[in-house]
Amino acid sequence: MQTLTLGKTGLVVTKPAFGALPIQRRSKAEAVPILRRAYEGGIRYFDTANSYTDSEEKLGLALADVRENIVISTKSMGRDHDTVAKHIQMSLERLKTDYIDLFQFHMVSNWDEVDNGAWQAAQEAKAAGHIRHIGVTSHSIRFAQEAVASGRFETLQYPFSYLSSPEEFALVQSCREADMGFIAMKALAGGMLSNARAVHAFMGAQEGVVPIYGVQTMEELEQWLALAEEDPALDTELQAIIDADKAQLGGQFCRSCGYCMPCPQGIEIRNCARMDMLIRRSPWRPWFTPEWQEKMNKIETCLECGRCKSKCPYHLDTPKVLKYMLKDYREFYEARKAEL
Repeated sequence: MQTLTLGKTGLVVTKPAFGALPIQRRSKAEAVPILRRAYEGGIRYFDTANSYTDSEEKLGLALADVRENIVISTKSMGRDHDTVAKHIQMSLERLKTDYIDLFQFHMVSNWDEVDNGAWQAAQEAKAAGHIRHIGVTSHSIRFAQEAVASGRFETLQYPFSYLSSPEEFALVQSCREADMGFIAMKALAGGMLSNARAVHAFMGAQEGVVPIYGVQTMEELEQWLALAEEDPALDTELQAIIDADKAQLGGQFCRSCGYCMPCPQGIEIRNCARMDMLIRRSPWRPWFTPEWQEKMNKIETCLECGRCKSKCPYHLDTPKVLKYMLKDYREFYEARKAEL
């Protein structure tokens, strides 16, 4: 299992890391063996979040007795002092630990979300020994660039895959130069990339980047463990697969940055345009409430005015993506509506 030092934190983490968002879809009886097998297979870095329902609790149940041997990062969507402080305490209790290796402000898009008391709460928790390092996650390239330049955070977690734009590759390089740990979320581009071997080889060639792979089944885990053991190089055959994927999929991966909004028709683009990932990588039933079905059906009112497309920093054909998402959403619903 490859390891790397996560920037200036000094934390030594395995490459890959275990992404614990999808594990919330499994019962405790199913999740604990998966998490334990990940540890036994050599993974020593586990990433979760306060908002991932019972994900933290499952990590605590599975790994509390080997806590000193692993690195845990978690996150808070809190935007004020009291909420962040509360979330940190909740995470400690759920994880059955007295410290968090890396605490991350979750899905930040502007400085007001951090500086409205939230930063102070994290600093207080760090001074008390409850957290050891502070990072940030974001879907906004503009904020991510500012976060790196600010020097305030020790790590950045940001969507990164071989479908990423030149600006995103430059962001990774900026983190290297700043000795800032870079954690790659959505290394499979939200499930769009299906060749795990190509993904592993690509990530293995990215210096200083630790990819997080969301795992929800033992079969998925065994696949990543086998690839970690084999560690295939990025050869011409795998590069050809990558090139083909980039040509076919490069214009479809929504990062949920929100620059395209508001939509004149009221379409909630930042979630609707990545719905295929949301319903497959997290509990799917909450996305099929009457409210969400109404939001998705609103895609039919799209005027194709091009406003969202012109504002997308990743040059997506947003109306085309939305139409695909609605079609996929309805097919998913028809296949599972009896389970609702």
